[in-house]
Amino acid sequence: MKHPRILFILGVFLLSVLKPLKAQYVQAAGKAIVDGNGDTLLIRAMGIGGWMVQEGYMLQTASFASPQHKIKDTIQDLIGATATEAFYEAWLENHFSKADVDSMAAWGFNTVRVPLHYNLFTLPIEEEPVLGQNTWLTKGFHLVDSVVKWCNANDMYVILDLHAAPGGQGYDEAISDYDPTKPSLWESVHNRNKTSSLWKKLAERYSTDTTIAGYDLLNEPNWNLPGGTLLRALYEDVTDSIRSVDTNHILFIEGNWFANTYTGLTPPWDNNMAYSPHKYWSPVNSVADIQYGLDLRDTYNVPIWFGETGENSNAWYTSLISIMESEGVGWAWWPLKKIETINAPLSITKSAGYQDLLDYWSGNGSAPSVATATATLMQLTTDLKAQNCTYNRGVIDAMFRQVQDPTSIPWKSHDLPGVIHASEYDMGPLGDAYFDTESFQLNPPPSWNSGWTYRNDGVDIEENNDLNNSNGKHIGFTNKGEWISYSVKVFQTGAYKAVARIASQETGGEFHLSLNDEDITTTQSITSTGGWTTFKNHSDINNIILDEGEHILKIHFDNDIPINISSIK
Repeated sequence: MKHPRILFILGVFLLSVLKPLKAQYVQAAGKAIVDGNGDTLLIRAMGIGGWMVQEGYMLQTASFASPQHKIKDTIQDLIGATATEAFYEAWLENHFSKADVDSMAAWGFNTVRVPLHYNLFTLPIEEEPVLGQNTWLTKGFHLVDSVVKWCNANDMYVILDLHAAPGGQGYDEAISDYDPTKPSLWESVHNRNKTSSLWKKLAERYSTDTTIAGYDLLNEPNWNLPGGTLLRALYEDVTDSIRSVDTNHILFIEGNWFANTYTGLTPPWDNNMAYSPHKYWSPVNSVADIQYGLDLRDTYNVPIWFGETGENSNAWYTSLISIMESEGVGWAWWPLKKIETINAPLSITKSAGYQDLLDYWSGNGSAPSVATATATLMQLTTDLKAQNCTYNRGVIDAMFRQVQDPTSIPWKSHDLPGVIHASEYDMGPLGDAYFDTESFQLNPPPSWNSGWTYRNDGVDIEENNDLNNSNGKHIGFTNKGEWISYSVKVFQTGAYKAVARIASQETGGEFHLSLNDEDITTTQSITSTGGWTTFKNHSDINNIILDEGEHILKIHFDNDIPINISSIK
């Protein structure tokens, strides 16, 4: 379901007046991060993953090309160098734009975390005419300038994040575009010197820009660095380089092993810095889940900012943000958009042609012509524009409204008599809009949603081809004790009957209906329809008494024999 333009224009009246530049700098003040007025700043950021640094899982190429250099080589081998350069120019132009920033501001974000690839700012050491010197490129600086301009217009901040450092900072190739055939950041003093020089160049350019909140010096290093000695040495060199030209901006420091191991990185070495751990996968039930970060803050009287998290279910999002904000800790989500996703705010449409490309590259399809492949890839650079993406509104609702208001609102209005599509249950927290026994992802791959389409809750939604009272989707993988709720408006008091569209391979699945938590039907037992996609009417639901007015209707699943349900009329 797409909401292409309306939701991106949302808030345009707020954006029509250019807001003034912020007067002062974001700073560390004891355990807090404060804005230019000295007020505590709770950073609510979105990381723009996949823009300057492509990662294979976002493009669905991870099985054959995970880091960006392999993705680019794969494309170039098919369509040639000239067309590949045109693709990447269009990618950078369209993947992130003013429309994205305007949308983020309307949703509630106050900061953009911009992941930088060093090769948009300077040459790799292997290509430098003189080893040890730096050739500066203009592309990356111009891209950052644009983001700063868009964010200033929305009264938002920018945090610069060195996501792919010279040589790559970790064994995980995709994160930093690491190429193991070349010296890593840690294996080359020239790469480390280039890193310090790049930060100095950035700091010179933005030293007096108050839209820049700070500098995230190195994203998720993951390398064997005994005692953290070399990591701290690099951080101190980078700090010295920045401070030689910029004493204004806060520095964000990530630990080793994906930002979370701070061996050798304490105590702080600068009076305007914050530690920035990352948070993925683990259960979110209590403050204990972020205690490792709070301990850094409390022990060293330094702010913390969870600079990356996400990639989970809506229930997980609401739970984690609620805990972080109750502890006065800011956060940054990851990422803004991916191809064909439910757990990011925006989903890029995967065309049939792109699937053909993936099949070919995976060894499961025939080679397309150069012209066809080129056209498909250029279409992708149009599809990824904000206004052409699918807006996953449940994700944003979970991150903002539900954190402040733990109640449900209608996903869609349901008037009775009428048809209720099962996938259009209310939008709200786990336990209020729905209950599903698997609603958090603890470890990849996705474990909270077996359908992986339409919505990012534990409720498992799949697509179907049913033509009878269907919106092309159904709920499946049902378990005993699960339920889903719908805000309904009954126009006339009376006795009703219901017809449910059901598909099941098995006999014996059970469900019943309630209204305002009072049962209004007996338990309905399902006979096999002949297959999981063979939908038939279940019509024996009679004498349902409904009172005029607004109510909450629930579908309850009463045993562990699964059924697929498309709609109830």
